[in-house]
Amino acid sequence: MSAPVSVAVIGLGRMGCQHAENLAWRVPGARLALVVDADQGRAREQAARLGEVAWSAHLEDALHDVAIQAVVIAAPTPAHADMVEAAIAAGKDLFCEKPLTLDRARSAELSARAAARGVRLQVGFHRRFDPDYREVKRQVESGAVGRIYLFRESCRDMRPPSFEYIENSGGIFADVTLHDFDVARWLVGEVAEVTAVAGAVSDPRFLAAHDVDNAVVVLRFAGGALGVIDNSRVAGYGYECSAELVGERKTLRIGGRRSHQRLDVEELSGGWARRGYVTDFVERFHRAYLAEIEAFVAAVRDDRMPEVTGEDATCALDLAEAARRSWQERRPIRIPEDE
Repeated sequence: MSAPVSVAVIGLGRMGCQHAENLAWRVPGARLALVVDADQGRAREQAARLGEVAWSAHLEDALHDVAIQAVVIAAPTPAHADMVEAAIAAGKDLFCEKPLTLDRARSAELSARAAARGVRLQVGFHRRFDPDYREVKRQVESGAVGRIYLFRESCRDMRPPSFEYIENSGGIFADVTLHDFDVARWLVGEVAEVTAVAGAVSDPRFLAAHDVDNAVVVLRFAGGALGVIDNSRVAGYGYECSAELVGERKTLRIGGRRSHQRLDVEELSGGWARRGYVTDFVERFHRAYLAEIEAFVAAVRDDRMPEVTGEDATCALDLAEAARRSWQERRPIRIPEDE
């Protein structure tokens, strides 16, 4: 049997801890070698919780350790690009949470640099690894759906993150809709035109942060299909991520009641029915987060390219920028951008 792939996790917020737990306890063929966070106390605490793994407050300790083959970058978005660049220079295979960067030119540069260096670079578009989405993809590729007419995707958060986070997120299109854009490209194909309408409906502080809390995006695909994406940061009832693909031979839907239920128990009382609802994306997509890290480790072990690449990150960022421009300029944006 081959030796386990030795991985370091950089950044121990919610997603970093999720990836570290999966690597420590749930991914066969992987070894969590090091956890890194600028907060020494957090790094020490998480290292102990995960089984007394090594910890550090410095990225360089992961990059300079020849025993570490790969790194998972889950630090805040503004730090991604520099960390990715440093990991590529060190020759480490890497998984990076989306986005690689909010700068389109640098995103393309990092992707090209990784390819030239022979570094495997996977981006955290986790929905591609969710069992429901993968089944839809399988049916599309098999021809069972036939020609696709309409794509619909809804992504709604129960409550918004802090405004400190929002101010550094790049805006709703780069932070939330980015996943929807990636799924749209993956399931249907390239997008030819984007039209977006959006507003700060719940709180004027969103506009003060140059952002919005609700958005609707209409897509026109190069192959002729149409698409609709709706996003909300303030849905209130829970977290929802649902999709629908209307095709020539059949229609496929993702995100029914069961996929968003905490338990398969319905409470009946006083003329009402209640059921638990997931509250965030980690709870909804816990299987996908495990599967994407399993796929990354397998790509490193088997010396092959990952399923989701830096080029995918750049393409999704292009669509996010087109949606931002469409909202601000109140007009459709062609892809490539209007000359």
